[in-house]
Amino acid sequence: MKTQFHPISGLEPLLSIEDLAEYLGVPVTTIYDWRVDGKGPCGVRVGRHVKFTRSDVLAWIDAQREPRPGGKP
Repeated sequence: MKTQFHPISGLEPLLSIEDLAEYLGVPVTTIYDWRVDGKGPCGVRVGRHVKFTRSDVLAWIDAQREPRPGGKP
């Protein structure tokens, strides 16, 4: 990820949509599409920007895990 995180003590770093797309290996437009469709991790509004906490992203990823290969989450 390009963003350098310097978290303030006790605060969780926030990821931008671009950071999230890069981390997941998907285009930025996919993240926007997921948001329109109600999919993807929950975001945090910071003014007109949407950010993502690492814990929300990790929880969402865990929820996507297949119960068995080829099975639906």
